[in-house]
Amino acid sequence: MRRPLALKIGISGVRGVVGQALTPQLISSFAAAFGSHIGRGRVLVGTDSRPSRDMVRHATISGLLSVGCQPVDLGILPVPALQLHIRTTGAFGGVCVTASHNPIEWNALKFFGADGILLRPAQAEELTDLYHQGVFPRIAGPDIPEVLFDDTAIELHLQAILASVDVDLIRSRRLHVAVDCCNGAASRATPQFLERLGCRVTAIHTDPDQPFPHNPEPIPANLGDLCRAVRESGAHVGFAQDADADRVAVVNERGEPIGEEAGLALAVLRRLEVEPSPVVVNMSTSRMVDDVAVRHGCTVHRAKVGEVNVVEKMLAVGAPIGGEGNGGVISLRTNACRDSFVGMAILLEALAARGGAFSSFREEVPTYSFLKEKITFPAREVATALRRFRERNAGHQMDLSDGVKVTWPDRWVQARSSNTEPIIRVLAEAPTDAEARRLVDEAFAALSG
Repeated sequence: MRRPLALKIGISGVRGVVGQALTPQLISSFAAAFGSHIGRGRVLVGTDSRPSRDMVRHATISGLLSVGCQPVDLGILPVPALQLHIRTTGAFGGVCVTASHNPIEWNALKFFGADGILLRPAQAEELTDLYHQGVFPRIAGPDIPEVLFDDTAIELHLQAILASVDVDLIRSRRLHVAVDCCNGAASRATPQFLERLGCRVTAIHTDPDQPFPHNPEPIPANLGDLCRAVRESGAHVGFAQDADADRVAVVNERGEPIGEEAGLALAVLRRLEVEPSPVVVNMSTSRMVDDVAVRHGCTVHRAKVGEVNVVEKMLAVGAPIGGEGNGGVISLRTNACRDSFVGMAILLEALAARGGAFSSFREEVPTYSFLKEKITFPAREVATALRRFRERNAGHQMDLSDGVKVTWPDRWVQARSSNTEPIIRVLAEAPTDAEARRLVDEAFAALSG
């Protein structure tokens, strides 16, 4: 199979391997295109903790300045803090220098509009068109604005979340929490946040000047350090964040990962038991959320994968809670984006309200076998592979709104092109491990021809 391209352009922005496809020239041109798209005004710029952050940040600021925007440098911070700050300060938009869960050799630009939400698909297409045209309204040297600095975004973000949960209830439980920040953007903010919730904190990997100690994607395979920290410290619960802190994974008091999908389902459960409402999740999210919603007489709506798609649907149907099953909890009452701080706060509130162990809380939601796999495909071959998968499943109930999703009464399998990597993701959920594995293997066979 051919080597995958090291650049990915989509609704999540532009990302690639630094030193290969992601060059200073490309970054500066994309930033200039973004500045041309949103107009001359203040644009907030933040980063995660990757070693390449300064190169990418300087190239971004250079591109913004060249078209008359005034960059406001926020430094290293969680991406949800940047998104909230865009809205509260009235900025024209924002750029976060982060490749999120991708390995350390990657970096990326995430673009946000004045509402602090990722660019909608049509806006992202317009931005890409501007970039490819390569003609930007450059300004003369004497008119180039100065770069401003702002270090208040993290504090304002934490205050907003503390105002959205029952802080007194959480403090009354005096919970012991272990956290793995992966030396990422939330390394300093997360321990402080948990302490303000009255928690005793055992924190690991909290130095943003050090490399990632492991792959930053918060999946069970990368939670070994956190599991040990929970067991050795006797914590009630453990949390792991990815590099830009929009996703969170959970480990129970026995040092066992509960699974990405369960974290969102439990957060939805807590919000619905306090305030029943519609729920929005993406097409790849576990049916556990549906089970929780049925229990409270609520409706689940599904959107295409991607934070902006879920947020758009939440706004359209009036759903205050939702998210993506990869650990991305979204609460519109706090922040119109995936926010690991919101996820942690809701789960701690639920745990405090119950008074028992986290493993007992987890048992309130049914368990299914859920597999997530991926197969590398060059972009030009994706459509053909998905067509083979669709033809192989002709006659079964099928949803084509996001790749190909085939559904039976008690199971489903989906194949879709990734928004962030040159791969096809294959997901399956079934009553048993063997049945889920069979669905994935059959999908791989169909995709590969």
